[in-house]
Amino acid sequence: MMARTKPCPLCGNAPSPEYKPFCSRGCRDRDMLKWLGEGYTIPVEANEDTDNRDAAYNGGLDSAEKPD
Repeated sequence: MMARTKPCPLCGNAPSPEYKPFCSRGCRDRDMLKWLGEGYTIPVEANEDTDNRDAAYNGGLDSAEKPD
């Protein structure tokens, strides 16, 4: 039984041993540029801890409040 190889994650072509898991230098470089340009992100849900930390950083003021 032969092991199946996954296709290139960008274009779906067969991967090249030299650029694995990508099929070519072009796909490898496009992927790197996407990382460097912050094209890949991880969604984050706001939670209470984050909200409290932001309020402490802003001196405890809500963004709608103004100091006297």
